[in-house]
Amino acid sequence: MEPLSPAPGVQTIGFVLIPGFALMSYAAACEPLRAANIAAGREIYRAAAFGPGVSGPGTIAASNGALIPAAPLPARGAGLSALLVCAGGSPADWGFPTVHACLRAQARDGVRLGGISGGAWLLAAAGLLRDRAFTLHWEHAAALVEAFPDLSPTQARYVIDRDRITCGGGVAPLDLMHALIGERMGPAFARRVSDWFLHAEVSAPAAPQRGGLAERWGVNHPGLLAALEKLEATPDGPVPRAALARLAGVGPRQLDRLFRDHLGATPGETHRRLRLAHARRLLAQSPLSIAEIAQAAGFASASHFARAHRAEYGSAPRDARAAALASGEISGSEGKTTSGG
Repeated sequence: MEPLSPAPGVQTIGFVLIPGFALMSYAAACEPLRAANIAAGREIYRAAAFGPGVSGPGTIAASNGALIPAAPLPARGAGLSALLVCAGGSPADWGFPTVHACLRAQARDGVRLGGISGGAWLLAAAGLLRDRAFTLHWEHAAALVEAFPDLSPTQARYVIDRDRITCGGGVAPLDLMHALIGERMGPAFARRVSDWFLHAEVSAPAAPQRGGLAERWGVNHPGLLAALEKLEATPDGPVPRAALARLAGVGPRQLDRLFRDHLGATPGETHRRLRLAHARRLLAQSPLSIAEIAQAAGFASASHFARAHRAEYGSAPRDARAAALASGEISGSEGKTTSGG
């Protein structure tokens, strides 16, 4: 990676690469900067990669094992226009106090800070997302809310809130960079850069990260979709059948028929599976105990949760957590258990 440039008119965008970061997300964020230089016929952007634990010229491994050259974390006065944290995998692997300190120092310098995919988690851990709208990959949203209950991520492609820039990852950084390049160089120039990548359909910031309910569930009945939306949005407790029927605009018995005919399950069974899937994500991604996860997923006790988990998946919650430990999804210090798991 080239050293930071003091050249006037060149903005240096830094990327803090957390080991295991998603290569696609990183490429979708930094490649538009290269294309912008080509479109401008001169260097207007420079990308700089940094890594925790790098003491000299080194490398950081991406999710697929690719090694990306990286420099030590930047000090104050580095001349960055923005610094974006790229993180993927599990939040349990993102405990880097040196990154938190670096981000706080850059914030004192007035540098715009951001996160790509799971990167917002590290900004949250550094105390840099208070009073800011932000987003991160939908997979990590539930665990972030449990870890930082005073924060509430927005499920959007990307969010630009003053000096904070966050993005859901995947291909969404293409949309984010289109906005940032357009902010500086104008919409026509940003369109040229997006066309370079065949990025013909640039998504709006608030566009969803996931396919719509109809696509995910394979149904089109508006009442059923309204009920499913409510169930998905309530992973931590029961939804009364009568209230769900009113939301769907049908009677309780007709609601049962809709679920049975389209999904082959009752509303209660469907909701239990959604809550169990929510709990499985927390088992793999959060440091919560099994009893705490049971409560977060709306189960009366850890033993109730364990019985439901075993009935659905054929194993106990502690086995799911042990599998996550064995695969490296979570670290040993993060995986607390209690009886009933």
